[in-house]
Amino acid sequence: MSSSTVSRQTSQVRTKPTPGIKAGPSLRRSRDNVSGWTFAAPFLVFFLVFLVWPILYGFYMSLTGKSLTGANDALIGFSNYSEAFADAGMWRSLGNTLYFTVISTVPLVLVALVMAALLNIGLPAQWLWRLSYFAPFLLASTVVSLFFVWMYNPQLGLINDFLSKFGIPKIGWLNDPNVAMWSIVIATLWWTVGFNFLLYLAAMQNIPAQHYEAASLDGAGAWRQFFSITLPQLTPTTVMIVLLQILASLKVFDQIYQMTSGGPGGSTRPVVQYIFETGFTGYRLGYSAAISYIFFGLIVLVSALQFVITRRRSA
Repeated sequence: MSSSTVSRQTSQVRTKPTPGIKAGPSLRRSRDNVSGWTFAAPFLVFFLVFLVWPILYGFYMSLTGKSLTGANDALIGFSNYSEAFADAGMWRSLGNTLYFTVISTVPLVLVALVMAALLNIGLPAQWLWRLSYFAPFLLASTVVSLFFVWMYNPQLGLINDFLSKFGIPKIGWLNDPNVAMWSIVIATLWWTVGFNFLLYLAAMQNIPAQHYEAASLDGAGAWRQFFSITLPQLTPTTVMIVLLQILASLKVFDQIYQMTSGGPGGSTRPVVQYIFETGFTGYRLGYSAAISYIFFGLIVLVSALQFVITRRRSA
């Protein structure tokens, strides 16, 4: 055998891959995958059991005539949805919800902005102002509702007692259909504006001070700086606050149910309460599920619209 043949065979033997070298990274990746799925398994179980399954089963229920009495569990197709779209009570409660969303979102955004701007100018004892603004948000809805029910009492409430000193007649804050929703909005404003206030304050304090210094050198006053620097810099925060507030207002239930129970005459009943009463008072679980999915579609539509607007602004 020639020396060239021997050297060629030797090189082939040396360059032949060792099985252990290939198996090492593959085995390591396999172990990493197993470890990852092990850590994710508890969350996935809860996600499937408490989110995915209820959504799927709820949609299936909306296609049946299921009742709390156990009668008529058979599939009836989209009959519940057809009935819901022709239900005047559902449309009225949905209108009340949209009305509450509109008249509550605007002041909850504007008042929070004003509160944050006033505190951002450097008031003394800022910790006290922050605490006083945010503290109501920590209260339970039951506490807030009982507090305002007492304040709104037509005969003994502090608000009517104060107004009577100026010769203003007593107002049925929670008994007048024209005033009841606004009364709930005032209570909601006092209760939840602190959260939006903190978001605005944090955003304002993150604006570089150099912007204001340069504007001052150019002769811009406080108002010009606010409208030309502060507000444009707060645009992403404002979009986020508006979205969160709209979603929260669309799901309103607690304070309305505790303060007026949807009255007077159904003038404040939100769609969530209508779903609750249809399912657990009227015993029609399938029909209430159909209404809830119609309402769910509305929330998804609002969220998608906001996402499109936000994406265009950032583009």
